[in-house]
Amino acid sequence: MINVIIKGLIIGIFTSIPVGPIAVLCIQRTLNRGKYHGFVTGLGAASSDLVYASLAAFSLSFIVEFIHKNQFFIEIAGALILFSFGFFLFRTNPVKKLSESALKKESYFQDFITAFALTITNPLIIFLFIAMFAKFSFVESCTSMPETVVGLFAVIIGASLWWFTLTSFVNFFRSKFNLRGLWIINKVSGSILMGIACLGLIYSIFKTVQPLLT
Repeated sequence: MINVIIKGLIIGIFTSIPVGPIAVLCIQRTLNRGKYHGFVTGLGAASSDLVYASLAAFSLSFIVEFIHKNQFFIEIAGALILFSFGFFLFRTNPVKKLSESALKKESYFQDFITAFALTITNPLIIFLFIAMFAKFSFVESCTSMPETVVGLFAVIIGASLWWFTLTSFVNFFRSKFNLRGLWIINKVSGSILMGIACLGLIYSIFKTVQPLLT
């Protein structure tokens, strides 16, 4: 059991470390709205990871096949959502957002749901988990169902530990940013997200069209 937990923690951390759209979003929200808004964003992504990790661990082949067959459309939807996030951040005025924050409490639930939706539209994650599970021999013939379930929760705990570490580190430097710094962060974060979305969109279209051209 301990072995499965350790493997799950390592897999959760390793699958979360790569710098991608969620990391950018976590950093932006931490700097603009505080540590816990960034952390809850990470939890939304980790919960989405748990869904894909469960599918990979229990080998639900019909769902994997559905994702594989509809991967293009899911990736397009994900790219459009990501671009929308980037455009929203690029246009956000930090002065106005801080004024709004003083008048009303920001929604942690909204942070969680938006991060979950953004991550769940990336079907490639399930194949990442399949590869990681194979590399670490996470699910073996001798692994019982309870051990697998505990291991999956270890995965989300490992991912959560990474997001907590990242947001804590970023929050440490938060006081060094003035309003202009936050404005720059919004512009840079929005531009990065829109750039990733455009590259993802181009890659998805090229990957689909290329076999037709050869």
